[in-house]
Amino acid sequence: RLEKLLKVPAEKINDSASVDLIKAVAAQRSVKSEEEIAEIEKALDISYVMVTEAMKSVREGKYEREIAGMAEGIALSMGSGLSFPTIFSVHGEILHNHSYDNIMKNGQLIVFDSGAESILHYASDITRTIPVSGKFTQRQREVYEIVLKANVECAKAVRPGIMHKEVHMKAAQIITDGLKTLGLLKGNTEDIIASGAHALFFPHGLGHLLGLDVHDLENLGEIYTGYDETIERSKQFGLSALRYGKMLKPGLVLTDEPGVYFIPALISKWESENKCREFIDYEKAKSYIGFGGIRVEDDVLVTETGGRILGKPIPKTVEEIESLMSGK
Repeated sequence: RLEKLLKVPAEKINDSASVDLIKAVAAQRSVKSEEEIAEIEKALDISYVMVTEAMKSVREGKYEREIAGMAEGIALSMGSGLSFPTIFSVHGEILHNHSYDNIMKNGQLIVFDSGAESILHYASDITRTIPVSGKFTQRQREVYEIVLKANVECAKAVRPGIMHKEVHMKAAQIITDGLKTLGLLKGNTEDIIASGAHALFFPHGLGHLLGLDVHDLENLGEIYTGYDETIERSKQFGLSALRYGKMLKPGLVLTDEPGVYFIPALISKWESENKCREFIDYEKAKSYIGFGGIRVEDDVLVTETGGRILGKPIPKTVEEIESLMSGK
């Protein structure tokens, strides 16, 4: 269609893109009005029902698709449907896993990453990690508490005037310190992060803009929407996946989604390359293969003085999740 309208071959249209227009649109849409915040919170009202009903329904012997389908039905019945294809998997170590073919078994963890759209198509994006049995094992709880701490402390760190990259680095520091206590990482925390060794377990960015799209504005190009002349995108594995690195300002809405994963292929690859061996205990890491992954995600508004988690609180502490799943 653009080719016909502009009389420019489709493969060359981007060569004529207006960077000034891209930046103007990004500036206008990135800062959310009160009405837009209200719409995002309507989407989060739907997420609350999706997530809590899923937690109540998870049990051994069910297919993943039974819960994923139920959640999609809730999104359709309460709004404009899903804001992106649901991730609901016992293989949470596969970061964007849209297969729902597994039968859930006790001892497994479900990573449930989902979002809904309000009637006006504003998005929510929430992740919770759910123990199939209704109870976290000791090992699961140890890792979960590390991720939860990163989620909570990073939400507290959000404020105008700070680079979002700094908030991401705070998550990296908390996760690194936590994994050191479990014997998975070793050495000085700053050295570990500088080497990128922590990214074996935390291989993605902390979060992204949220609004009329779940990864808001990224189709305009992250070089314009997530970075600018004040900050260059890193080339380091893990940190390079941070979608929004530049300075925070009031009105932005971003996701806060730290995670820890045990990815067999990545562990094997790094070990075979002898990568960061001075910081990683590979024997310990291999003992976690089959664990899966853990992610905890909320949506945060940058206010004039700090940050505010949007929406009705969705259970995320160990105690809250176990209590809801037990029917108490």
